[in-house]
Amino acid sequence: MPRSLDPETVPAPEAAPRQTRRYAQKRDAILHAAAALINEAGVKGTTLADVARSVGLMTNSVTYYYRRKEDLAAACFLHTIGVLDGLVAQAEAAPGGPARLARLLDLAVAHRAAMAVGEEPDIAVLNDVRALPALQAESVFSAYNALFRRLRGLFDDDGLDRADRNARTHLLLSVLHSTRLWIHRYEPRDYARAGARMADLLTRGLAGPASEWRPALLPEPEPPEESEVSPEAFLRAATILINQQGYRGASVEKISGLLKVTKGSFYHHNDNKDDLVANCFSRSFAQIRAVQDAADAKGGSGWDRICTASATLVRSQLGPGGPLLRVTAFSALPEALRTETRRTMNRLTERFGFCLVDGMADGSVRPLDAGIAAQLVSSMVNAAAELPAWVPGVTPENAADLYARPLFLGLFAPAAR
Repeated sequence: MPRSLDPETVPAPEAAPRQTRRYAQKRDAILHAAAALINEAGVKGTTLADVARSVGLMTNSVTYYYRRKEDLAAACFLHTIGVLDGLVAQAEAAPGGPARLARLLDLAVAHRAAMAVGEEPDIAVLNDVRALPALQAESVFSAYNALFRRLRGLFDDDGLDRADRNARTHLLLSVLHSTRLWIHRYEPRDYARAGARMADLLTRGLAGPASEWRPALLPEPEPPEESEVSPEAFLRAATILINQQGYRGASVEKISGLLKVTKGSFYHHNDNKDDLVANCFSRSFAQIRAVQDAADAKGGSGWDRICTASATLVRSQLGPGGPLLRVTAFSALPEALRTETRRTMNRLTERFGFCLVDGMADGSVRPLDAGIAAQLVSSMVNAAAELPAWVPGVTPENAADLYARPLFLGLFAPAAR
């Protein structure tokens, strides 16, 4: 989710009115078809005509259930939030935070396995909410905040202040959302194993017996020269808008408007939007790669290197060099660009895995599943740009302690002093 309302004050959404069984069946068929299309093309790239064709209806039949495309998209997002809320509700029956976390992840991967084998329909990814008009977007934000508050209850008994609880809740939700990006590497029958290993990693952390959280933050690179019409300015503006509104939501007009320049100026500096987006990914990948290289060059144990790289990347997400382009932008990219960017992101994630394997060899990292742990680290780094929306008062200086440290030491570890 790209932004929050105040989780303390936003009311839970009202229940939908009761409908007949036949009405509900047709509505659900439309909803599930739309979710699949939104995951493929984003809100901006999906039309009611597309949805109608996918379920064998005329477009005016779809408008009987959802008058506007935006109403249908909001309903898809609300359905996803409802599914997640139901999983959290079931997990709350377990005794204590760690048991509830393990139960939640077991339920989440079981639901994803059911989707993978066609027993359950896919649910909409919560990427494009800001592409909705204000009215529909606010209803989705309200529901998501209610989910956030509920999940935050996992950490109510651990003596953590609100900032720590919010940061850990955002981390957990980010991990849950990103699972869909990598769990398909496994057989659906093995998703439960992956979920159990995720629970172990999130509960116990990654540290070996003698390792402590003391990342040696790397120096911030000098930001490139930037004016309102520099190449770097276009890259940052496009990255911010794509993170917020998706690939199709970040139009040439909006990118130009953010920089207060004309469309003519945009095309003077950029051949087209697709090339600019490709350069945004290249910029983000280069930043991640440079930090990983610098951490390796600094030396130390595998634990030292991965802590240094992760903490530095989290800090830079909130600094003048940030943000990095979110992997959630992949879903609506053109196919060729999507395939290449995913391949590169997977390779950079594997580089975190090298540090973890080295750490297990030198004893600084406990025995663990390095492949899944690397995915969790990558997910954490990738979602760090959204921290200010969920943790009021977070700064580049304290972000790593609030957000990265709980992944490395465990979500139920005491707060940093």
